[in-house]
Amino acid sequence: MERNIVKLQGLPVDTFSFDDAMQYAQENHGQVITINPEMIASARKNKDFAHIINDAELIVPDGIGVEIGLKILGYNVRRIAGVELARKLIDTYTKNKKSIALVGAKPEVIEKTISNLKSECPEINIVYVQDGYFKDEERVLEDLKNAKPDLLLTALGSPKQEVFNYRVKKLLPDTLAIGVGGSFDVWSGMVKRAPVFWQKAGLEWLYRTIKDPKRFKRIFPTLPLFVISVLQERIFRKV
Repeated sequence: MERNIVKLQGLPVDTFSFDDAMQYAQENHGQVITINPEMIASARKNKDFAHIINDAELIVPDGIGVEIGLKILGYNVRRIAGVELARKLIDTYTKNKKSIALVGAKPEVIEKTISNLKSECPEINIVYVQDGYFKDEERVLEDLKNAKPDLLLTALGSPKQEVFNYRVKKLLPDTLAIGVGGSFDVWSGMVKRAPVFWQKAGLEWLYRTIKDPKRFKRIFPTLPLFVISVLQERIFRKV
């Protein structure tokens, strides 16, 4: 299966369907990035982060903002929610008797996440666990090198999780590493996802902002500025 990549704000985005993204990720290993407008804005300011995104084996459009941006440029690409992709990967890797590692989040969150995952997937093979409050990254990387997980889920927030996973793929080229942001909070039950109606309407970001107003400063002005930048990109492409 070949990648069909389009560019958004100078960064690559894969145009796979959910099922094709699942298949490609498992066949190619490496680093999966679930890109959103905040990450794009960060990459435009940070060349090292932009390099990590460009070097990723799979970049899926996570977040309605990226879907809107791609539509503005004429690409009919549907978003792939990172939390859903990662959860499906867990099910698939468990079914195939492959090993899984989890890194990130608060100790109580990752503990509850593991408890829930074991209840939902009794045969899950978790070979390594580390909360996100570690100071010795070299020790964690060495632990992962010894554990050799087939799938690594990293919840350290962006861009930290992407930088960490980039280092992991240099050590473990046969491991599939994906940054999952706040997914552990959802899987632990400590944070509720938006109702299905909000998700299908592309308004999950708004629902989460209403529930957690502190997110407002993170989303605004990033999201509207992102849309304006993409509109400018479309205009310049026509000139």
